[in-house]
Amino acid sequence: MCHALLRDASLYDVLLTVDHDLAAEARAAGCPCGGVLHSARYPRKPRGGPDDLGPEYATRLSFCCAVDGCRRRVTPPSVRYLGRRVYLGAVVVLVTAMRAGLTPCRAAQLREWLGVSVRTLARWRRWWGETFVTSPFWQGAKGRFAPPVEPRALPASLLERFGADHARDRLVALLRFLTPLTARGAGGARTTRGA
Repeated sequence: MCHALLRDASLYDVLLTVDHDLAAEARAAGCPCGGVLHSARYPRKPRGGPDDLGPEYATRLSFCCAVDGCRRRVTPPSVRYLGRRVYLGAVVVLVTAMRAGLTPCRAAQLREWLGVSVRTLARWRRWWGETFVTSPFWQGAKGRFAPPVEPRALPASLLERFGADHARDRLVALLRFLTPLTARGAGGARTTRGA
């Protein structure tokens, strides 16, 4: 299921559409200084997706204030990218959600399919089990789930809570839920000074 979903072109089309919607909201809100935002995409080299993702996946949607002296960058939240990780968010979630654990055979398959190393997989598992569960985001959000989400089974236990009929829809809902982790600042968009 994981490999088939990660190779499903419609998943990446949906994620791109959601990112464009999030970017449109950030752009409409404008810069905190009141200035107009212009496109200032920056390059990304996403790993783990199909080979035919298209040029839209080679950039992260972002904006820069047009006001001289401000030039603040506003980067909206994203469902395609999970923070600064080079692997796509869908890959990080689905691969670490596998219930049967990481056997040598499965690790070899993931290396062949996605190019992900055993060290990277271990790092993702540690992130879910240590960093994510102690993050201010999770500390504030975990109370929304009753009964509580099993922290040792993250992200699978969280993915199950998004009760859509199709695996793709559950994954998209979880990635939407995680968007506060992908951008910081006013309105959920990361803003930084400088050009």
